Amino acid sequence: MTSEIIFYTNPMSRGRIVRWMLEELQVPYRTELLDYGPTMKSAEYLAINPMGKVPAIRHGETIVTESPAICAYLADAFPDAGLAPPVEHRGAYYRWLFFAAGPLEAAVTNRAFGLAPPEDKEAMVGYGNFSTVMQTLERAVEGDGYVAGETFSAADVYVGSHIAWGLQLDLIDKRSAFETYGARIEAREAYRRATALDDAAATTAEKR
Repeated sequence: MTSEIIFYTNPMSRGRIVRWMLEELQVPYRTELLDYGPTMKSAEYLAINPMGKVPAIRHGETIVTESPAICAYLADAFPDAGLAPPVEHRGAYYRWLFFAAGPLEAAVTNRAFGLAPPEDKEAMVGYGNFSTVMQTLERAVEGDGYVAGETFSAADVYVGSHIAWGLQLDLIDKRSAFETYGARIEAREAYRRATALDDAAATTAEKR
């Protein structure tokens, strides 16, 4: 596909995940920086994302919102980048991509706000309890490979971003498996480029 990619983001948002994904693809894209508040809630942007939040992308006539969906879409739209396994080998890829979007994010968010389900109600909560989520995540990233096998994929962009932020903000356990995996993926050139671009955009925004 050769249509232009327009990337709607704010450098202090989950848009950093999508920026990293775009840098992994090494395809041209145009960035539209949105401020929190009136800009994200404008009628023009609500036509892109009725939630009034970032990130979002427009690729030709296709609009995609929600970070894991954007990562999965881009991996499929640009197969030459090799960021999605063959369809017959996507079990672990889908599993960990959506584990991070569901149980992991819910458990970490609740912990950030000092919330936890009562033990007798854990079966009613999608993630059960924080300890179970951490044990499951540890099994996903331990060893020398990646979450979907021996090859880096879009699932690593999404899972890895959650681990990096969780460690930085003390919202996940500082286990050696997380730190080793996090250091390995943060050493990627695309991650470094994306981080530099967003850090520069954040600095510019602060000076305005």
